[in-house]
Amino acid sequence: MAGVANTSCCRFKRVCVFCGSSIGNRECYTDAAIELGQELVSRRLGLVYGGGSIGLMGLVSQAVHRGGGHVLGYSRTDHTRNSNEQRGEMVGEVKAVADMHQRKAEMARHSDCFIALPGGYGTLEELLEVITWAQLGIHDKPVGLLNVDGYYNSLLSFIDKAVDDGFIKPSQRHIFVSAPNANELVQKLEEYVSVNDETIANLKWEVVEQKQSQPQVGFNALQTTTEIAL
Repeated sequence: MAGVANTSCCRFKRVCVFCGSSIGNRECYTDAAIELGQELVSRRLGLVYGGGSIGLMGLVSQAVHRGGGHVLGYSRTDHTRNSNEQRGEMVGEVKAVADMHQRKAEMARHSDCFIALPGGYGTLEELLEVITWAQLGIHDKPVGLLNVDGYYNSLLSFIDKAVDDGFIKPSQRHIFVSAPNANELVQKLEEYVSVNDETIANLKWEVVEQKQSQPQVGFNALQTTTEIAL
């Protein structure tokens, strides 16, 4: 709601942001990343992200850090890391994780909601994974899509097609919300009510300790109370 002051938000403490390690070819994407960072600061929300120091990732983290907000980034130590993902110095609090799976799980565990800015394959994968986790009952945290200048219109049309053709239940179409700007999107996340579906299995999201190794965190570590066919 436009009349609500930003500082009145208190439902969340940390927001996980997925976005591109590139800035894209249009100024509206960089503007949206900076605007989102400023919106988080104005609402006193911390940022959790994948630790990249370039592209939209870098712009969001720098905007939050400059504004005095808390930034928590996860840096991968595995040898397969894309060297283009990080150039320059990361800001805020940085934690090292073993690989991509652990990074995604730690980001999700330490966040109260999720927002996806424009991005490529990696951003889509992260977004759809947390939507799927919500569908399976692994979490009930709100998921938001920042649809900058219609960037995700085709994705939204695809999802509507999947609903029409019976691959996604109509109720599950509303697992996530979308908006064209940061202020409206965060407000929608604040007002979000999780989708309840009795046919969804009750899953637990846990860290599994393995002997003589680091804790394995991620989708493979999920302990389920029932088997699910995906």
